[in-house]
Amino acid sequence: MKPKILLINDDGIHSPGLRQLWESLVDHADVSIIAPAHDQSGVGLGITLHKPLQIEPVKWERDTPAWKVTGTPADCVKLAFGVILKEKPTLVVSGINRGSNAGRTVLYSGTIGGVIEGALRNVPGVAFSYENMLDPDYSSFSKHLYPIVKYALDNPLPRGTILNVNVPHVPSIRGIKLARQGKSYWIDSPDARFHPQGTPYFWLGGKWDDHEERQDSDVALLRQGYIAAVPIHIDELTDHSHLEEHREKFDLTFAEAELTEQS
Repeated sequence: MKPKILLINDDGIHSPGLRQLWESLVDHADVSIIAPAHDQSGVGLGITLHKPLQIEPVKWERDTPAWKVTGTPADCVKLAFGVILKEKPTLVVSGINRGSNAGRTVLYSGTIGGVIEGALRNVPGVAFSYENMLDPDYSSFSKHLYPIVKYALDNPLPRGTILNVNVPHVPSIRGIKLARQGKSYWIDSPDARFHPQGTPYFWLGGKWDDHEERQDSDVALLRQGYIAAVPIHIDELTDHSHLEEHREKFDLTFAEAELTEQS
């Protein structure tokens, strides 16, 4: 029996990256597509609370069931599990994102956010991103997409873990490596402009902020020409070392404060 794969993205239902991902997986899985109606880049794990969401079927080749949603990638997954799909998918696969999601950029990425939403529902996921943002040629590395997804299917990720895969923009890919998350990321670089009436406004641009990286980080491996896959764990976010070091002091401090107020 073929695995059931839900395809999502944040670049929108008509993104070439989503189509390439579908083309690479459709022969190997029962694929469904539920993606944003419009570009939702940079929304992270955001959801829509202040306006209604609409679901509209989209005609797709080979009778692939597809829908577009007027919301974020996380909205798409919520509606997929709660409204659209009759069965939970085996895996959520997101992308291919136009632009890198290496390093701490994962905290802003809608591509990652949709996969996290699946992981919160105990469905593992794989997110794909490509460094070339301006003129991406997804077919140049398409042969690597299914083998990575197959590995995730054959070697199930732990509960609450997703796989963040970034592809370098290089003439020839050197290989595929499991990596640790890097520290570099896109920081804000606001571009100030002025309305004709003199009111200032800003475009929140960005620039890459380099940090010292370990050689086994995704950022470093991408620079060496490797596809980098990072297992990211989101099921348990507690800083356990801080918890153990400060629990007694913290509790005692506020217990004393409470006693003082009562006296």
